[in-house]
Amino acid sequence: MRPWLRWWGLILVLAAVGAPAVRAQAPSLTIYSSVDEENARKILGAFTRATGIETRVTFLSTGPALARLEAERNNPQADVWFGAPSENHIDAKTRGLTVPYRSPSAAALDARFRDAEGFWTSFYMNPLGVAVNTRVLQARSLPRPASWNDLLSPNLRGLIQMPSPQTSGTAYTMVVTLVQIMGEDRAFAYMRQLHPNVQTYTTSGTAPSRAVAFGEVAVGIQFTPAFYQLYLQGYPLLTVFPREGVGFEAPAISIVRGARREAEARRLVDWIASLDGQNALAEQQTFFFPVTDRARRQAGLPSLRLIPLIQYDVEFAGRNRQRLVTRWVNEVLGGR
Repeated sequence: MRPWLRWWGLILVLAAVGAPAVRAQAPSLTIYSSVDEENARKILGAFTRATGIETRVTFLSTGPALARLEAERNNPQADVWFGAPSENHIDAKTRGLTVPYRSPSAAALDARFRDAEGFWTSFYMNPLGVAVNTRVLQARSLPRPASWNDLLSPNLRGLIQMPSPQTSGTAYTMVVTLVQIMGEDRAFAYMRQLHPNVQTYTTSGTAPSRAVAFGEVAVGIQFTPAFYQLYLQGYPLLTVFPREGVGFEAPAISIVRGARREAEARRLVDWIASLDGQNALAEQQTFFFPVTDRARRQAGLPSLRLIPLIQYDVEFAGRNRQRLVTRWVNEVLGGR
């Protein structure tokens, strides 16, 4: 062999030995999240640590998320829709935007928390609650409300804050709750009576919590996580549940039709509905209630057995959203 060939062969061998190994690309998921950014990152971070699957997340509220999925139906850019109350996932299913997957982890969940065909699976729930600022009540010598009817007291005029059903799924849950408890006509009569007591209808579903915590109002109405979080931060809040009953949200996860990473999407559904995934809600301090009794409950959250939950009808809520919101605008805001 010629000397220069021998040296060239040696150089190639040494280069091969010294070359870094090409890393296999980690599996990943593209997610549209309607869970708030702080809590979504906590939960999905725990999922990545448990499975090694990375996540790329775009944060979209419910309406924009549905609009994006609809616009992309012929060229999906996301694998998973993560969060938004389950009635919105019923809407996505009806539009043909998602595909079914019956996760073995979801088999033991209550029927309220999973689609019978597997199109969506709820992974946490939050009851509707009423928070009162105990200092404001004491300063004004006001009794603690214990029922929906108590909120009609003229002593609470201009002292209640709640979100608007026009922009907030939280407020829409309140509308449906009252309709189920009272019947539709009586519920709208009630909301017309409540209207003078409402200082502000907020755009955001979570804005009332800060107003009541800061003492800007005496009462705030919304889902409970922020109430408990602010209480543990030292604010003088007490969360009460009207004795007639409260509805709840049960945000869900769906796999997008045409997902490029359907296998990884199924693993997220499996994990989030599993005991490990449900325990992560408490471990990550989300202040969300798990959807299985077997999971650990975060310190400070009451047992669901102590909350007067109604049999919230998500099918009814999904079918009647536009009609009920329009009626609320006309009869409550319009004052007719």
